[in-house]
Amino acid sequence: MNKANLPTYAPDLNPQEGIWSLVKREIGNLAAADLTQITRAVKRRLKRIQYRPDLVDGCLAATGLAQED
Repeated sequence: MNKANLPTYAPDLNPQEGIWSLVKREIGNLAAADLTQITRAVKRRLKRIQYRPDLVDGCLAATGLAQED
């Protein structure tokens, strides 16, 4: 499936949705005092995900889309 054939809005076909789901799962119960704390927590979680290619690959695999080399 190429981009031209994708529906306008298809979150289940977007690997970014899986990444954000992982981030939201961790910070969902965060009692932040301000936006700076939330930003810091999101950046920290994204940095950890960056070093876990298995998580990124899992988010891509969940879409069912083929990865081009």
